[in-house]
Amino acid sequence: MEANVTNEGQATMSKLAQRSQEPDEADAADGAAEEEDGGARKRNGRAEKGEARVQTEPSAENWARVRARLRSELGEDVFNSWFARVEFEQADRSTVQLSVPTRFLKSWITGHYRDRLLDLWHDEGHPAIRRVDLTVRSAARMPAAAVPEPIKQSAERPMPTMLPQAARLPAPPRPMPAPVSGPLGGSPVDPRFTFATFCEGAANRVALAAARVVAESGTRSVAPFNPLFIHSGVGRGKSHLLHAITQAARRSGAFSNVVYLTAEHFMFRFVAAIRSQSGIAFKESLRDIDLLLIDDVQFLQGKSTQAEFGHLLNVLIDGARQVVVAADRPPAELESLDERVRSRLGGGVAFEIGPPDLDLRRNILRSRFAVAKANLPHLDVPEPVLDYVAQTVVSNGRDLEGALNRLVVQWQFTNAPVTLASAEITLRDLVGVREPRRVRIEDIQKTVALHFSVSKADLLSSRRTRTIVRPRQIAMYLSKIMTPRSLPEIGRRFGGRDHTTVLHAVRKVEELMNANRQLSDEIEMLRRMIEDQPPS
Repeated sequence: MEANVTNEGQATMSKLAQRSQEPDEADAADGAAEEEDGGARKRNGRAEKGEARVQTEPSAENWARVRARLRSELGEDVFNSWFARVEFEQADRSTVQLSVPTRFLKSWITGHYRDRLLDLWHDEGHPAIRRVDLTVRSAARMPAAAVPEPIKQSAERPMPTMLPQAARLPAPPRPMPAPVSGPLGGSPVDPRFTFATFCEGAANRVALAAARVVAESGTRSVAPFNPLFIHSGVGRGKSHLLHAITQAARRSGAFSNVVYLTAEHFMFRFVAAIRSQSGIAFKESLRDIDLLLIDDVQFLQGKSTQAEFGHLLNVLIDGARQVVVAADRPPAELESLDERVRSRLGGGVAFEIGPPDLDLRRNILRSRFAVAKANLPHLDVPEPVLDYVAQTVVSNGRDLEGALNRLVVQWQFTNAPVTLASAEITLRDLVGVREPRRVRIEDIQKTVALHFSVSKADLLSSRRTRTIVRPRQIAMYLSKIMTPRSLPEIGRRFGGRDHTTVLHAVRKVEELMNANRQLSDEIEMLRRMIEDQPPS
């Protein structure tokens, strides 16, 4: 009997132990599930934090959109002058760091565009940004160039170990005198750009003759045209002429103080003088100049800078000192310049360097080929190939030099003669490329007014009827896409309107074109009509 009691007790204890174990296993399973859910929640939380961090930290994509808005607001000329070489470096939630190649760009952008940059970053969805810093890129951060493997030389045709830099223009004949010292200083002058290396032709003969007269006149007999204004498209030789005048005048001693400046250098010196409180010394240095040459004056920006430049012109010209200015368009078309500066520049003589004709293109190629041949005696580019280049590369002299350099490199590294067939392949992107005709806002206004049967005065007026507003908006849109003018410049040419009005017109027309195919075709037809107009 005691044994039965004992067995029943053991069975009861076993059942109780089994029941107590079952909840523990269930709790363990529930705990594992909760732990897995908790881990998932933690992972999701980390992912959400990562997404929030990606959304809140500025990136290079944001900078690309900021650049696009700057280009739209400022226009191609101003944007390329100040922001084309700005790069995004890094950023955190409160600071964006950009880099520029020169100290001048850093000081100018910081002084004129820092607040606008901050606003644009805020518009990109980063209101926490409090500062936009600019740093100057140093040569140290650029990777060292890889050393190329030596190229096997042919026994018949020795191969140089490096590309001939002198293949384009002669080597420097001798070092030039140091630039003028003082607060103004001077821009570097390329010793290769002389009158001897300038190819004369019908397109540049008058400008070349005027440049020679200025270089030989001296302080005792100022040239009859003052200021001398030279304008042309890119690559036609206007900077070459200014460098040639500078070197000839310094060598001859006809002028005791010759200063060559780019517009960018002048702005840098002016801003530096104002910031260092040396404005008086800066102005005194201007009065000592006998011959002043200013290149790319179309890039001169800022009211105070233009006012000082206008004062400089008045002082020098009234004091019988010679001034030579170069730009990419005539004085009357430099809308970004102050009206008084344009008037002063137009008071002298303006000469245009036109596109090179066939004879001039042949002369340029023969001249540059002779220089390359002197450096590479075995160089062989047949005359028919050179003539093909002269007939097909018609845009400007710089493209001609680039085409010849390509053929020289082809000859150097292919061990094959240069033929017409190989030249056609090498130069296929240069063949037939012509400089686009420069479109004026006046041409656009005239064409649009004629098409919509309104007057040009209506486009410039303050009338807001539908028959006037729509043609005005289309004319503003075409002015934005067909000219390098900035929004403020376009607004001034349309009755003194604000740049925001122009921006609204551009966006409105783009919206209508996307929704209305007929209107899009009509605007495209207007654009072609304007481009096909003969130059006035």
